[in-house]
Amino acid sequence: MEDQVEVVARAFVEHYYNLFDSNRASLSLYQLSSILSFEGQSIIGADQIQQKLSGLPFGQCQHFISTIDSQPSVVAGSIIVFVTGSLKLLHEEHPLKFSQMFQLIPTLDGTFFVQNDIFRLTTLESWLLLNNPSLSQPK
Repeated sequence: MEDQVEVVARAFVEHYYNLFDSNRASLSLYQLSSILSFEGQSIIGADQIQQKLSGLPFGQCQHFISTIDSQPSVVAGSIIVFVTGSLKLLHEEHPLKFSQMFQLIPTLDGTFFVQNDIFRLTTLESWLLLNNPSLSQPK
């Protein structure tokens, strides 16, 4: 039987990537103190993180999750979640492999917010396509 940490982690992952894939603008899981490290770039604060995610150089996408690992963290009730998977961009033949880590902190109303979020593409080809969208345009 799954323990509570695994249940919360799986529910969070499903919720996060469903929002990311269907309505990135509604991804309001961050707070003022939240930090996103996206391909080595640090972004601090909910508004700045939202701007970064909304401004990514691709529109529609779909995440396919391969693994979810989770652990309780040092802050009471907090959870570390590590995700691996692939990201399929619209009009792209090959998915991009990625890994992502979240630290979830409980709120007073019984939900969680993302304090820390680290995202990395895991292959050079993935990084090149994400950072140079013109490489994937039909010729």
